[in-house]
Amino acid sequence: MAPGLSPAQGQAQTQLQRTKIGAGMHLIDTQLALTPEQRQIGLMWRKDLPVNEGMLFVFDQASVQCFWMRNTLTALTAAFVEDDGTIVNLVDMKPQSDDSHCSIKPVRFVLEMNQGWFKKRGIAAGFKLTGQAFKP
Repeated sequence: MAPGLSPAQGQAQTQLQRTKIGAGMHLIDTQLALTPEQRQIGLMWRKDLPVNEGMLFVFDQASVQCFWMRNTLTALTAAFVEDDGTIVNLVDMKPQSDDSHCSIKPVRFVLEMNQGWFKKRGIAAGFKLTGQAFKP
């Protein structure tokens, strides 16, 4: 973890602002990582993630986003998402790994869910998520 992070270092952040995201007939209870600090901590130190819960990383402007899994204890899938909610690409990420996983084009949103959540529901690149986050 980078120097200068909050005193909560080593503790999971579970009290972030939340929003609902629709994925077809599925509703995702989503924590919002809005600030640089919240995005850097992400889902680190979480021992588990409820089935229909995720974290949406929101960036100020679209760029190629790259994620890693240092200090993240559960296997996750990252969905790289365009402004309108369209999934650009999905990547499975291994716990506690420094391997970099990137969007294939510039995006402002990344939604992390338990690994296999999207696949189990037949959700792939090109699928359009809905919710307040993706409204113009």
